[in-house]
Amino acid sequence: MSPAARDRLELVHSDEPHAESFARDVEAGLTASPKRLSCHWFYDETGSQLFEAICELPEYYLTRCERSILEKHAPEIAARFDAPVTLVELGSGSASKTRLLIEAFLERQGGLVFAPIDISQSMLRESAHLLLDEYPELRVQAFAGRYESGLEHFARRTVAPHLTLWLGSSVGNLDRPQAARFLHGVRQRMDPTDRLLIGIDLRKDAEVLERAYDDAAGVTARFDLNLLVRANRELGADFDLEAFRHRAVWEELPGRVESHLVSQRRQRVRLDALDLEVDFAEGETIHTENSYKYSEGEIEWLAENAGMRREAEWLDANGLYSLSLFSPR
Repeated sequence: MSPAARDRLELVHSDEPHAESFARDVEAGLTASPKRLSCHWFYDETGSQLFEAICELPEYYLTRCERSILEKHAPEIAARFDAPVTLVELGSGSASKTRLLIEAFLERQGGLVFAPIDISQSMLRESAHLLLDEYPELRVQAFAGRYESGLEHFARRTVAPHLTLWLGSSVGNLDRPQAARFLHGVRQRMDPTDRLLIGIDLRKDAEVLERAYDDAAGVTARFDLNLLVRANRELGADFDLEAFRHRAVWEELPGRVESHLVSQRRQRVRLDALDLEVDFAEGETIHTENSYKYSEGEIEWLAENAGMRREAEWLDANGLYSLSLFSPR
């Protein structure tokens, strides 16, 4: 990165004790019944790279659909704001799709502050370097840590109006009441001129959904299994990766794709850092992720219960995916 670009970067590190939290969560999850591991911990450096690869898979339609919406409508979205905007993003990753909005706002307002929040410090730094080298009028104020902490930081440090992005249907990792509560927390930090642009995957055929979360190349399986790799590395665990397989299944009634790691045999796993041994029966699972899908009515419910309203919506050409603009009520 050039010296001039470096002057336009500010990267704040959260002081939250991530390693301790990971240990506590793993211990709580593996001693629960049924066993679970939080999808929050997917995104170490390897996990973030694997997720970027998932987004380019032929089965994973979500990224293509969202990108197609932004390619068509980013200028229209930017035109909805009269005053210069601070662009905040939750879980920014490589910010590949966000470039379309960055370009639209730069075209409209000349300069832009981009405020990405991500758990992966290395991913934030890498993406910021690329963006700053490409866009001389851009400033990046990045926050490495949890979403809530990042939102609180930027509410104090940046100027309204804010357009907060939550792309990739990440809201689907929360159950519906949890999603409403989280978004209500976002709402509490919003000024009247602020907006939230949220990507939400829609309900559709089970076969399409299950392929998206269990691809033929096995990239999603490696992403899921990376939780065990991380436990081995950080907690001195002895998970045998060959003894677990990834499984994704669509559950119609709750409207979610469930991801599990399935034990292929009876086995015992030792986690030295926790002084813990965990027994697995053959076929027993570790629940790692839910991916909730929404109907139009469920999106309206989500906005209302978050203290917001849906101001606008854009769909891809096939109606598979929704990009909605929420405003505070």
